[in-house]
Amino acid sequence: MPANPFEDPDESYLVLCNQHGQRSLWPARLPSPAGWLVELPATSRACAHVHVERVWPDVRAKAPAEAAPAAETLPVLFERVAAEHRELPAVESESTALAYGELADRVNRLARRLLAVGIGPGGLVGISVPRGIDQVVAALAVTTAGAGYVPLDPSYPTALLRHMVADSGVRTLLHTGLPPVDVTGLDTLDLASPDTVSRPAGPVTDEERRRPLRAEDTVYVIYTSGSTGTPKGVVIPHAGMAALAAAQRHWIGPGPGDRVLQWASFNFDAGFWDLTLALLSGATLVLTDDRAVLPGEELRRTLIDRRISHAVLPPVALTATDPDGVLPGGVVLSTGDACTQALVARWAPGRRMFNGYGPTEMTVGVTMAGPVRPGEPVSIGEPWPGNEVRVLDIDLRPCLPGEEGELYLAGEGEALGYLNRPALTAERFVADPYGGPGSRMYRSGDLGYLDKHGSLFFTGRADRQIKLRGFRVELGEVETALESCDGVRLGAVVVTGEVDSARLVAFVVPDAYPVDGLAEELRRRLAERLPAHMVPARVEVVASLPMTDNGKIDRRVLERRAASSQSTAESGGAGATTVSGGSARAFDRSDPVAALCELAARVLEVPAVAPDDNFFDRGGHSVLAVRLAKAVRDDWGMSLPVRAIFERPTMAELGGLLTAN
Repeated sequence: MPANPFEDPDESYLVLCNQHGQRSLWPARLPSPAGWLVELPATSRACAHVHVERVWPDVRAKAPAEAAPAAETLPVLFERVAAEHRELPAVESESTALAYGELADRVNRLARRLLAVGIGPGGLVGISVPRGIDQVVAALAVTTAGAGYVPLDPSYPTALLRHMVADSGVRTLLHTGLPPVDVTGLDTLDLASPDTVSRPAGPVTDEERRRPLRAEDTVYVIYTSGSTGTPKGVVIPHAGMAALAAAQRHWIGPGPGDRVLQWASFNFDAGFWDLTLALLSGATLVLTDDRAVLPGEELRRTLIDRRISHAVLPPVALTATDPDGVLPGGVVLSTGDACTQALVARWAPGRRMFNGYGPTEMTVGVTMAGPVRPGEPVSIGEPWPGNEVRVLDIDLRPCLPGEEGELYLAGEGEALGYLNRPALTAERFVADPYGGPGSRMYRSGDLGYLDKHGSLFFTGRADRQIKLRGFRVELGEVETALESCDGVRLGAVVVTGEVDSARLVAFVVPDAYPVDGLAEELRRRLAERLPAHMVPARVEVVASLPMTDNGKIDRRVLERRAASSQSTAESGGAGATTVSGGSARAFDRSDPVAALCELAARVLEVPAVAPDDNFFDRGGHSVLAVRLAKAVRDDWGMSLPVRAIFERPTMAELGGLLTAN
């Protein structure tokens, strides 16, 4: 694994500044790129951070008043498609459908309502709206008014939502139903209010906004996991919208008659890909509730029943779902994690399959491969139009074909940086020695190489960030939350398993003994402040953590210990607690609840599950719910709908729902 010049604590750094007022933390031993002036001479990393925090409070660009407006903002692109396809279906939920003209009218009316209360370019608006047409209208209306939207998932823990609201500085919240957080100091706008429908429905113009909308203005802010324990908001501008639409046309070519599944949540940038893939092409965006897109049989039925032709799915969903009869002649895009040859062999026949790559910091993505074919190596392809990927060594020199280096990403899709985190922005969005004067490139932390044909291959991470069931997780953030809990002296978190079986395992050294109930209490506390996908499936209380020779926690030993515990369980040994491989208890019709408790314990890898235990409180998530339903079918020849596990999550409630296949 190559070392990184931006992570060496003994390195001296310069602070560079370009003509846009952006900063870059730069190794003093390397020549400064063109278009960047030295603002602070060589100093320590800590001093450079302090300086940047002081002189660059907001990473969002401040455009001069006389700057020309951007032509290809999201509202311009959407308005063009809506005008061309006014009578075609744009969005479809299970109960409602809107043509492009109707959708555009709703968007413009709501945008004018936002403009009337002073919202416009440079502002941010929180959106707390469940999946559905209202969510699409809200996002497009905020951007049409000129502001950027901040997704605030109503299902997130209250503490996390409060942090996102405070950190982003949103003053207005769009919602349906009750707001998800204490909204003291926030203006709230209910989408159901009759005040919206009376406003004009024609296209919103720059004259109606408080200033023209420009390429550097914000489209959205997505919060991602942070290594220091604090989620960070990635600020995405309009500048990458045209390149995004061009990439979708170039590889996938969606259009009228196609039906795109909205699989990803708007809380992740993949949800924005789904929206633009449909609504910037004239296709139909098909909306569902959360349960209908659960990996496995629920997702397969949705793909078939809703006649989906285009779907973007992470490998964990592809692994858990039977491809038979879905997306016939259509398109599937794998993204969010490494795509394997086994997945290609299952999903590529009978449809066009692509493999996409790109972090949130590059407007959803940056490269695409495909159509991929069975039996061929699975690359991440080549850069989108308007973007570049550089494979560089420790001295920021291009690596030779086949030589592993870090992936540095540059181009139109580049984020402005991290909201209210200028020092982190300067460290990750660095001066580009290969671009135009004053240009930047994003230091991804991903490792990879170019083959002799110019295709890119992803090989892993250079840091402790992981992908878990398609979610980006900084293990350091989970550890920080863990160590902030009372009763914890030291903690470490590792990941074990592959794709659909991957899970977080936490190891904790307690402050004092006895520790009865500490593990479950810690999971409960973490669930109050972290999204569900970041809560460890298992917490093990230990007397000490293994150390390396230089005094650091030996995480490789912990990974082996976590994997060994899982393997022991899978082999049916003492304490077996997982569904894979062990012998199953025969179904007892006289006591179905007890049988389900034992099966659930094996799926969750816990010693026991009581009849009234909540499956999700004990470490369950959507993929494990699919595995429980599958185990019921495979071991007992009976049926248990995945949706039922979410609606009635205790074994006592589920016992009466078992039916023979």
